Amino acid sequence: MCGGVEAREADKVWKIYFPNPKAAIPVLLEESGQLDWIHWGRRKEELGTGPQGGWARLSTVQSGGWEKYMPRRGFGMVQRYMEKEGRPGEKNRLSHWFDVPEGYALECLVIGEGEQRRVYVVTTAPPAEYEWIHDRWPLLTVVKNASSN
Repeated sequence: MCGGVEAREADKVWKIYFPNPKAAIPVLLEESGQLDWIHWGRRKEELGTGPQGGWARLSTVQSGGWEKYMPRRGFGMVQRYMEKEGRPGEKNRLSHWFDVPEGYALECLVIGEGEQRRVYVVTTAPPAEYEWIHDRWPLLTVVKNASSN
């Protein structure tokens, strides 16, 4: 379900993990073409109006379940993402890192404004060869002029 990402900014490499309350992802906003670091989702203990978690099921997005949040399309400009085996709360869950191919990004939804702006990674079913790792997988999408990736 994409519990972490790796992103580059200039010559720095950042590993960002969702449980960190300060987690943010570099997101290219479709409507403006602007690249911003946006707060990743909302944790249980965080106040706000967006849904808890950091992910949006593609099926829920397609059925209109996110319309009330007036989401904008964004692209998570990361080089790698991390999936953990098993279920939250299980011990000794192994991490697996996957490269994002050149010219691709994570499909994302951006909701809110200002300090309340949040990004959610769109998820879908995993590729058959990775179903054993997790039942949800980040949706990758082609990004034109993805030079930040």
